[in-house]
Amino acid sequence: MNISDICTADTISCTRDETVQSAAFLMRKHHVGDLVVVDRVDDDAIPVGIVTDRDIVVSVIALGLDPSSLLVGDIMTDDLLTCREDDDVYQTIEHMRLRGIRRVPVVNHAGSLTGIVSADDLLEFLADEMGDLSRISGSQQAHEKRARH
Repeated sequence: MNISDICTADTISCTRDETVQSAAFLMRKHHVGDLVVVDRVDDDAIPVGIVTDRDIVVSVIALGLDPSSLLVGDIMTDDLLTCREDDDVYQTIEHMRLRGIRRVPVVNHAGSLTGIVSADDLLEFLADEMGDLSRISGSQQAHEKRARH
């Protein structure tokens, strides 16, 4: 299965020159805990970083800094892992595990943002897969009963 099948397409993003306060407002407005930071190139949004609610708390609020005077680019994580829409789900899980990353922006062949996949999305997918797998035994027994009668 490809990442595009399970990622969230409605991704909320901002640019690195927005204030941290503005980013926090976007998170509140859209009920999300992260924003993909993008550079706008023509009509494309190219992911360059990610900022989370935790980044804001740890890097700004806890230090008593003014969120209206800091830019997202000052606190964003820029060691960004992205995946392509056609990447395999299990391959993406492995990359996330190796890097200890919970959220990964999804890009198209041109590198433009098309979605985001989170550890929660992947856990839901895996839970469904495990549920399907658990039903095999019951189906096998029913099949054997029909075949032997």
